[in-house]
Amino acid sequence: MILHLIRHPKPVVEPGICYGRLDIAADNAAAVAEILLSELPAGLPVWSSPLRRCRELAELLHPQPRFDERLVEMNFGLWEGRPWDAIPRAELDAWAANVAGYAPPGGESPLALQQRALDFVAGLAVPEAVIVTHAGVIRTLFAHWQGLPPGKWTELVFAYGSRTRVVLPG
Repeated sequence: MILHLIRHPKPVVEPGICYGRLDIAADNAAAVAEILLSELPAGLPVWSSPLRRCRELAELLHPQPRFDERLVEMNFGLWEGRPWDAIPRAELDAWAANVAGYAPPGGESPLALQQRALDFVAGLAVPEAVIVTHAGVIRTLFAHWQGLPPGKWTELVFAYGSRTRVVLPG
């Protein structure tokens, strides 16, 4: 199976804000879509996170994209919408000490995010597809496929509006 993993365009949010599940618009989705449409094979099915910054792009890439909650960004719980500088240092340190397993208060861990993303991919029954999603989803999928230990997960960086092609064994 071939997957084209696309990170949403830059979100319209103040710098320094934790915005995992916040439903915010994408900046210049039409320009990003134009570039991607010139690179992607025509006629592929598109799945997307239902969050607006992904949905806006997905709807420009396909007349009928499918939306799946398993593709939303990590739930940062009580951290959502807060400046990173306002999050208690002890909580950030706890996350740094357990990158994959720590869940922010009221949120989910990267391991939980990874499991729901892997469940989504396991349920795909197509030879090739486009997935419009978030950096956290893409990062945890790649970490799994590359067998990376949690301490290396943050080294995986995916730019806004980028496309990463992955070939998974049948």
